[in-house]
Amino acid sequence: MKNYRDLAELIFPDVTLTIEDLERKYPPRDVEGEVTRFAPSPTGFLHTGSLFTSLVSRLVANSSNGIFYLRLEDTDTKREVPGAKETLVEGLKTFLVRPDEGFDLPKEKGNYGPYLQSQRKDIYRIVLKELVARGDVYPCFCTAEDLNKLREFQERNKMVPGYYGEFAKCRNLSVDEAYERISKGENYVLRFKSHGDHENKIDCEDLIRGHINIAENDLDVVVLKSDGLPTYHFAHVCDDHFMRTSIVIRGEEWISSLPLHIEMFKRLNFPLVKYAHLPLIMKMDEGKKRKFSKRKDPEANVSYFLENGYPPVSLIVYLMTIVNSNFEEWLVGKNVLDYPQFKFSFDKMSLDGALFDLKKLDYYSKEVIASFDLETLFNNVKEYAKVYEETLYELIVRDENYFKHILNIERDGDHPRKDYAKYKDIYPSIKFFYRDLYEDIILNSGISFNPKFDKTLIKTILEESLTLLSSENEQVWFAGLKEIARKYRFASDNKTYKANPNDYVGQVGDVAEMIRISIAGSRRSPNLFTSMMILGEKEVRYRIKFAEDNLL
Repeated sequence: MKNYRDLAELIFPDVTLTIEDLERKYPPRDVEGEVTRFAPSPTGFLHTGSLFTSLVSRLVANSSNGIFYLRLEDTDTKREVPGAKETLVEGLKTFLVRPDEGFDLPKEKGNYGPYLQSQRKDIYRIVLKELVARGDVYPCFCTAEDLNKLREFQERNKMVPGYYGEFAKCRNLSVDEAYERISKGENYVLRFKSHGDHENKIDCEDLIRGHINIAENDLDVVVLKSDGLPTYHFAHVCDDHFMRTSIVIRGEEWISSLPLHIEMFKRLNFPLVKYAHLPLIMKMDEGKKRKFSKRKDPEANVSYFLENGYPPVSLIVYLMTIVNSNFEEWLVGKNVLDYPQFKFSFDKMSLDGALFDLKKLDYYSKEVIASFDLETLFNNVKEYAKVYEETLYELIVRDENYFKHILNIERDGDHPRKDYAKYKDIYPSIKFFYRDLYEDIILNSGISFNPKFDKTLIKTILEESLTLLSSENEQVWFAGLKEIARKYRFASDNKTYKANPNDYVGQVGDVAEMIRISIAGSRRSPNLFTSMMILGEKEVRYRIKFAEDNLL
């Protein structure tokens, strides 16, 4: 008669090491703080929600003087996307969430690897051999057809679906029968033999949600597939133990798996890790909240933000406002780039799904861009344009110093301009600085002067404004503009005009608009005086004449 140890030797004849050997190879870490990880599957792009999870894991490690590592869970070979590993690694680097150790390119770093699950097969086999020898894991010979019939039966009878209890028909096979069937070459998987009862509840603590009371696991889940690779449920328990993770931070969709994972930790006699289940990032859709969708929402892919020219740090700063409710208050009076100094707390996390707000992202991105020095901003814009916006890049390389002057308008004072939320906003705002594009704007944009003013009056004002071009001081120039305005019965400010509209033709802003339209082809542009200084007197004279000829 065969016993469980005989069965374990039959399944894993080449495994000679034990769990005790693994404990010695991967000892507890000598680290002061928490050990956290980001463990995505390489099945596609870096999701904004996944970036959020990795950011929280990084912050927890930072705030406790701990370690944050990257592990890639690539055991689901059917769903793996070529190049996804590299995309995930580079995505974290781009968005400034850099692991202390783990899977990296060109090689991984750290003493607790491999950090790629597919390369940790020997570890899983050692643990599984012991579980088979204990009778806690058993071979299952059910075919796909068998499982489909089981599922259909359960659905017809409105039963909880799954492989459990009376439906776990291979659970009660004798060791001799299992041994014989394996010896004959019959295909099988390994299943975890649950001791749970779905009618019973377990109590557990979540670092965000507090006390959780949830039904025990009673499913006999697959732990080793027929291809020799483990399933996520089993692999992550082994990995988090031997990599000495102290807090598992993941999305709230994993709460339902908590009883299974807790049972596995306990049956393996591994110290239980702490869990923190993050709220989902949500989006409003037709007046209702829903979670981010990979298919519906382009901003679910972090590449959306790169393609639109958001500085990566802008997205991180915005996500910080979701991470902790007190972050925005902490940020008051500080530079937005000081965000790494913020001390994270689980207590300040909301249980409700946070709405992703692009307008709020734009607000913080404007703050971020305004905080860059000119050289940093120029290099960032040039790099973005080279990859994503050829038309902007062509303008930059025409004359880089000229572009820097344009980019630096109103950035040197105590209150730098904050009109760019993303680099994609720049080209439409500044293209008028280039004569060929300016002429195209005037001829094709449909812009016109305010029809309430006589064309002869507009032309006269434009001609007189040329006398001010020698001014090198904005205050002197504007004082001159006011004089021209008063000469032709324009109020010196809007307040005066609104108080006595019958006494004036308009107000000085209308006069400035005439000049702005003439030189920029738009009613909105960067600072008018500075724009004229960059263009130069000769170009401004040319443009006013061009506008007169084509708009009047």
